[in-house]
Amino acid sequence: MLKLPPPIWAALILTALYFVSVLPPLNALAPFGNHPIGLGLILSGVSLPLIAVTHFRAVGTQVMPTSERNDKLVTTGLYAFTRNPMYLGLVIASLGAAMWFARPLMYLAPIFVFLIANFVFAPYEETKMRRQFGAAFEAYTARVRRWL
Repeated sequence: MLKLPPPIWAALILTALYFVSVLPPLNALAPFGNHPIGLGLILSGVSLPLIAVTHFRAVGTQVMPTSERNDKLVTTGLYAFTRNPMYLGLVIASLGAAMWFARPLMYLAPIFVFLIANFVFAPYEETKMRRQFGAAFEAYTARVRRWL
């Protein structure tokens, strides 16, 4: 699972759920969505990872969650409010996509994206950060929640 980056997982999940939702009898489900709200959530969700990636590059550390190590422990910017703004953004953008396409089955996407981020990627990264940054990372986790 770690070989594919989280945005690819989100895109695959959204795509799969879209195509499954157009199959009979699922295509008979009443549409449920809202284009303006969906677009707002997509834009908000995409902006969080973009801001976080820009911040990572500015401080000089790795962006890929599966990198062997990170050069710096980032605790400022968005990371002062959530330890996972990139994953949070993917969950929000996935919800926005479900609202945009108005396909009820697609509302499972943010749940699946959250589960993959929370139980696969975040624990992997946290183990790596604990190993690298020890007490500094422990102090950070005591101060800032994993999500919100």
